[in-house]
Amino acid sequence: MTHCPYCALQCATLLSGADAPSATVRPDPAFPVNRGGLCQKGWTAPEVLRAPDRLRTPMVRGPDGELTPTDWDAALDLVADRLRELRARHGADAVGVFGSGGLTNEKAYALGKFARVALATSQIDYNGRFCMSSAAAAANAAFGLDRGLPFPVTDLGEADVVLLAGSNPAETMPPLMRHLERPQLIVIDPRTTRTAERAALHLRPVPGTDLALALGLLHLAVTEGLLDKQYVEERTTGFEDAWQQAVAWWPERVERITGVPVTDQREAVRLLAGAPRAYVLTGRGAEQHSKGSDTAAAFVNLALALGLPGRIGSGYGTLTGQGNGQGGREHGQKADQLPGYRMITDPDARAHVAGVWGVDADALPGPGRSAYELLDALGTAQGPRALLVFGSNPVVSAPRAAHVADRLSALDLLVVADFVPSETAALADVVLPVAQWAEEEGTMTNLEGRVLRRRRLLTPPPGVRTDLEVLQGLAVRLGQPAHRFPTAPREVFAELRRASAGGRADYSGISYDRLDAGEVLHWPCPAGDVVHPGTPRLFLDRFAHPDGRARFASVDHRPSAAVPDATFPLLATTGRLLAHYQSGAQTRRVPALLAAAPGPFVEVHPDTALRYGLADGEPAVVRSAYGSVEARVRLSRALRADTVFLPFHFPGPGTANLLTGAALDPLSRMPEFKVTAVAVMPSAGAVPIGGEAP
Repeated sequence: MTHCPYCALQCATLLSGADAPSATVRPDPAFPVNRGGLCQKGWTAPEVLRAPDRLRTPMVRGPDGELTPTDWDAALDLVADRLRELRARHGADAVGVFGSGGLTNEKAYALGKFARVALATSQIDYNGRFCMSSAAAAANAAFGLDRGLPFPVTDLGEADVVLLAGSNPAETMPPLMRHLERPQLIVIDPRTTRTAERAALHLRPVPGTDLALALGLLHLAVTEGLLDKQYVEERTTGFEDAWQQAVAWWPERVERITGVPVTDQREAVRLLAGAPRAYVLTGRGAEQHSKGSDTAAAFVNLALALGLPGRIGSGYGTLTGQGNGQGGREHGQKADQLPGYRMITDPDARAHVAGVWGVDADALPGPGRSAYELLDALGTAQGPRALLVFGSNPVVSAPRAAHVADRLSALDLLVVADFVPSETAALADVVLPVAQWAEEEGTMTNLEGRVLRRRRLLTPPPGVRTDLEVLQGLAVRLGQPAHRFPTAPREVFAELRRASAGGRADYSGISYDRLDAGEVLHWPCPAGDVVHPGTPRLFLDRFAHPDGRARFASVDHRPSAAVPDATFPLLATTGRLLAHYQSGAQTRRVPALLAAAPGPFVEVHPDTALRYGLADGEPAVVRSAYGSVEARVRLSRALRADTVFLPFHFPGPGTANLLTGAALDPLSRMPEFKVTAVAVMPSAGAVPIGGEAP
């Protein structure tokens, strides 16, 4: 038994087969999260093991500009020599590391340790910055602790009402819908998605106005006498300051800004407040904005006002996206964090982790650049001259994608560890072939904070190494003792337990033995004289702030960075499709998934198509101030007439992130993926523009 390689549900699967060609998968009916269900991606996951272009040997770019096969010693010697040279010439921060929310806990932990000990660089971040960072910032501020769902997924199945703000689980994590059959759904999304089609109430705001809508819902909760005054008085602080912002967002003003009718606003609040068991859940649609942290905080405010968090049967949560999006941000990949969700600026945290690592705390670097800022600085006078990428494909997934590709090309050294030749690997100077999900041991942490065992079915092909072996090989060549970077996942996890002990994400009481015995363990799970059972439900007695109270946030709406004008009159938003995952590097190699969604498209309302001379199925060019995308038109009445939609799974001229810009949330440093001002025109009459604005 193991778990699906894709989203944060981490559906349990029974994987069998003697080798990659014979591997098959079926769902584990005993696992409560997916309850015997899998989505199309999960059912076809073994196909990725059979990818015909699987990387099987290290490759180095030669003088002719071509990647040519080499052996492991030659590849690692080359990388280590170049890293030493660049560090000697430009300092430790001349080397950057870019990780992934898909790495196991062990690999995420080892990667952070490698960056800060073997490289002594502060320049490490990961693609989870593009996923969970805004919700994490809001949850840490409100509750003192960030766990995607501070309750088990199964609790949702007993709810009466669930509000989904900017999430489409019917496509992005279909097995979750088994837990959303009973509750009435309130869906906030500018598109009529598959999830919205199931909703009792669908609110369709203008993209980028979710914050105004959340403020308006809080306004109505207060003015219509639905505030849980006892809960607010006993379990929270800061309500008055938050109310001073929300008081100005009366329903008619909210309707004018968001386009959501007053009657729908009132109905949403009435449904939530009147439900004995209710949840507010946010997703990337509300969070991937330059004000995403404030938007998530505003929905937390609404949940607090109604007395939902910290109650059995109710609460607030966010639907984590990547497979290990939760664990990946807890153990040191993030620029400002150390293992156990400790902050790297905290002297006590530095001392504790340095003690586990056997190094001087003063030798640990400080916080580095966030993901986009790291990519933006590559190859510049002040930025890294080398980058090591593990499990990510920023050429497709990062905002301002053409600019990011230019920055990667400007590096003195780009090293990519992956198992398929991704678009980022195609730019690399050195490509290192690493093991896939079914070929490695480890742990993952799903969206509810449950720590899960990833078990190995197959041995990696000859010539392929694990990420842990790659890190050890480089660390030794950089002068580190081999024992400091173990390659056995069980040994790495034992060290992770010690490093996380006492932190917000405390794994010290979790062990492979307990997990293998079938125990269900949610963090925090500290070690102690008494065996801790784990914490499936957080905040039932108190929140994680010193005074035990949750904090309301004082936030106000502001416009998005990109506002439509005469040149770019429409709003573009991006998202996922049922058949694909993230940058599509894996799923585009599965024939059935590629057949289901073979290429890029732009979804356009028929009235909008008529206005701009667009025809269904015909090629079009979508332009923004940052670049242009080529895609076929798909007419749909499922979205607003002022909005177009593009999936972000496709490379080349269909890369949706060629359109997105560089605006960042000031707290989370989340890029503004979900709203970009664009123009759409038939491709025959268009003059595509380059990667940069004039």
